[in-house]
Amino acid sequence: MLLVYVQKITPRVSYTFKHICKRIMGLEVDFTSKIESFIAHDGPKLSYGKQPLGKELYFQSVDLLFEHGFNEVDVQVISWEDTQCFFQVKHPDTALPFDIFAATFYLLTRYEEYLPHVKDELGRFTATESIAYQNDFLQEPVVDIWAFKFKNILREKYPDIEFQEKEFRIYPILYINQTFAYWQKGILRSIGGGVRDLWQLKISEVTDRIKVMLGIKKDPYNTFDFVINLQKNKIRDCLIFFGLGDYTNYEKNISHSNPEHIKTIKHVSDYVDIGLKVSYDAISDLGILKEEKKRIENIVNRQLVYSLCSFYKIKLPEAYRNFIELEIKEDFSMGYPEHAGFRAGTCTPFMFYDLDYEVQTPLVIYSFCCTPKSFDKAENEFAVKQELQNYIEKIKKVNGLFIPVFSNGLFSELTEQSFWKSVFEFIWNEDENRKN
Repeated sequence: MLLVYVQKITPRVSYTFKHICKRIMGLEVDFTSKIESFIAHDGPKLSYGKQPLGKELYFQSVDLLFEHGFNEVDVQVISWEDTQCFFQVKHPDTALPFDIFAATFYLLTRYEEYLPHVKDELGRFTATESIAYQNDFLQEPVVDIWAFKFKNILREKYPDIEFQEKEFRIYPILYINQTFAYWQKGILRSIGGGVRDLWQLKISEVTDRIKVMLGIKKDPYNTFDFVINLQKNKIRDCLIFFGLGDYTNYEKNISHSNPEHIKTIKHVSDYVDIGLKVSYDAISDLGILKEEKKRIENIVNRQLVYSLCSFYKIKLPEAYRNFIELEIKEDFSMGYPEHAGFRAGTCTPFMFYDLDYEVQTPLVIYSFCCTPKSFDKAENEFAVKQELQNYIEKIKKVNGLFIPVFSNGLFSELTEQSFWKSVFEFIWNEDENRKN
């Protein structure tokens, strides 16, 4: 166990040290504000504050972890060794040239998203507004990189210190915006879609639509057996998020009560874990969210555990508070749909910290790394796989969690790029890929 001396043990201090020490490094941590207890401790220890107590392992602090609420913060990013950092400190005895704990807290809590910023047309915080994008470290899991450097400092000071090493994992997820392309869409929507396809001279799609409606051909978006068969061949953690919101300008799926829709979700849930794709309106409306949660629980006969917000829109902190109130345990919305990387600076799941209430909550946040939209500039299948492999290698170095996002439509013949099935198989069988 690591003992940390700090003059004032705040919720922010406790939250940040526990994420770095326990969640990333696998090291138990405790705190004391009593000098006598700190001196008496004969195991690994360090002090964190404005000044060292003596000759102990010391990390200089800035003010952030001892404040309340949120204020404009001066963030100046500097290069350091093979990475970047901010909240630089100057004390000659400090073990690091920046406050690793304050910087980690700033990124994990999404502190910058509480401050004034420009939103996009859907009301989202965009990647280009973030300090990570603006300072070119969005593609690096800097919190985990910093933690590993901190780990090396502890090992050098305390050679006998033991860590419970976590392992690199891959956790692919599927975002289901529309369960079917043509099947069960209803007469009016089918006629409208057919007329649109005719107008655009998409004759083959008109033919396929008719065949699907007549039950002659399987719907092209019904690609779930592809994932299920992979799961049968090699068990891997995977999540599929179905949307069950009412039809609106943002939600175009078929009715939540449609028997074929329910049948498909039940079938998939027999093999793969199921989560709720929270509709656009439900993100900020507790009543609508409660109804959608009830719908999916009635279908799969299990309590809802996983959520993912439509369009990856996170309305902080209201959306997460609603998830907590309804006892949703894990959310996968943390990421940018059009920019690959690490929105919260980490590839390790973390607890949501409510900056308004200054409290760590029970909601676990999983940060996805990329979506197919992230690779629009990639010219071909090889380029996509190469970029994915680069991220995998970065995350492996820090024993993190790699979460790519796909959709059922990507695996259909309707997609313009026909290689996404191959890309998904490549990720699914990543362990075998390395051996070959």
